[in-house]
Amino acid sequence: MDNYLPGFIAITTIAVLIQAGIMFALYVSVRKSSARMEALASEVRTKMLPVIDTSQSMLTELRPKIEAAVSNVNQSSALVRAQLERVDAAIGDVIDRARLQVIRTDELLSRTLDRVEETTDVMHRTVISPVRQLSGLVQGLTAGLEFLVGGKRRQRNNGMGVPQDEMFI
Repeated sequence: MDNYLPGFIAITTIAVLIQAGIMFALYVSVRKSSARMEALASEVRTKMLPVIDTSQSMLTELRPKIEAAVSNVNQSSALVRAQLERVDAAIGDVIDRARLQVIRTDELLSRTLDRVEETTDVMHRTVISPVRQLSGLVQGLTAGLEFLVGGKRRQRNNGMGVPQDEMFI
């Protein structure tokens, strides 16, 4: 066993030296990367800071204007909404009134047509029917008189026939 101890020590030494070399290589690599990152950060600062400062100053200048524009838009939308509500109410009122007028007109026309029908019936009963009855009576009397007067004519014609006027009586 004593023979193996210097071999294990030698292997452990070589392993520690390899680890030290790897650690040194990592250190150098991280240092180079860190140097590149610092250069990149300084470049970003030099190029981006003026842009950020300009943006910030523009935002501070534009903020009141943007707030005023937003306030104006809010007021305008409130006014438009109020006007639309008024217009809606007015249109609703006009529609209701028009509907009422249509109903009134329909009722007026219905009553007028009913009265015309009633008047026609009354006229028929009170004027036309009596006139027809009177006309029938006059025609009957006329026919009777023509028959009586026509009887004398028949005797004169010696029964030669019926005159044309008397055929339809």
